[in-house]
Amino acid sequence: MRRQIAAALCAAALGAIASSSLATHPAAAPARAVYSSIQELMDSIIDPSADVLWGAAGTVVDRDGLHDLAPKTEEEWHDVRRAAVRIIEGSNLLMMPTREAAPRGTTSGTPGVELEPVEIAALMRKNRRTFDAFAKALQGIGSEALRAIDAKNIDALMDVGARMDGVCESCHQTFWYPVRAEN
Repeated sequence: MRRQIAAALCAAALGAIASSSLATHPAAAPARAVYSSIQELMDSIIDPSADVLWGAAGTVVDRDGLHDLAPKTEEEWHDVRRAAVRIIEGSNLLMMPTREAAPRGTTSGTPGVELEPVEIAALMRKNRRTFDAFAKALQGIGSEALRAIDAKNIDALMDVGARMDGVCESCHQTFWYPVRAEN
């Protein structure tokens, strides 16, 4: 009986959503709450996921010989796939317009190497379209990685990884690192 009631309530709620203006006008959806900064997203989602993708293609030579980094089991491929999904969806989170660059009160851990968070935030506000374009490019790279992973195409995954590095570094050069005066 409880399941029938729950199912009826769920169906009613879905019907209400489907007939509401939110379903027909997605732009009318309320703004989502933001709980973490770009710095925190990079540290918790984007960077670790990128490391998984970068670590899934190539070879390492050490004193024990040559080691192929490609995933070998279905579970290893699934782990790499999870990283690509996190890159895709993490990019959506980066594009949320009210997200701060870093938690309030944070200072640069490497002054002179990277800008202070308040400076980064100012650059992002001034060039929001550029920042979002980098996030969108990262999302596209994540989608390409997903296709390469699903095809188990290591060569394509290696190519995607190289291009992902370019997107990441270009964004960092634009928003995180100080502009150096030409001598």
